Amino acid sequence: MTELDFTFIARFLVNLLSLIALCYGCYFRVSKNAVVAGSFILFGVGVFIITYLLHGVDMSMEFAFGLFAVFTMLRYRTESISIKEMTYLFLVTAIALLTSVGQMSLLDLGILNGSICIIALAIDSSIFIKRYEMQSVCYEKIENILPQKREILIADLKQRTGLNVVSVEIENIDFLRDTAQLKVSYIADDLTHKEYVEDVKNTLTKEV
Repeated sequence: MTELDFTFIARFLVNLLSLIALCYGCYFRVSKNAVVAGSFILFGVGVFIITYLLHGVDMSMEFAFGLFAVFTMLRYRTESISIKEMTYLFLVTAIALLTSVGQMSLLDLGILNGSICIIALAIDSSIFIKRYEMQSVCYEKIENILPQKREILIADLKQRTGLNVVSVEIENIDFLRDTAQLKVSYIADDLTHKEYVEDVKNTLTKEV
């Protein structure tokens, strides 16, 4: 019983440290969403405990991933989550399952989980891709949304928002009010002023 307790505690710590590294070292570093990051950790801890205890009754890896499918169907039905968050949710579940029922040593598990975190960190960094952000803007110069005036539209948004706008997508057009709802994509670079972005959005909304 003592050996079983030690194995559980050791694997639990490996799982917890791996989840913290993934959720706060990778996801939170970019998104700054502490609520989602904390929820991911709690989700991973719950999956680990359930699968580890069920593993004591000869649960196979196939059953473990079947359990993951059930968790996926039951995921946060009250709020839609992005593809990126779904990907991190999958990684969280994968780490929890591998740590709980994997037949590897603790060292191998630590190396594997660490590799997953390093890959996620690299993919979310500017090493491979520039960091883009998206902002929804209510735009009143509706004559600029024509396809032939796309460059004028982007230049106007750059000047008025101060953001490095790279593309614009039209979400909705209101001909009654002569406004358009735009989804603006811009390169974040060193932008740490999310409050400024919100002020810009509020200002453009008030101008309508």
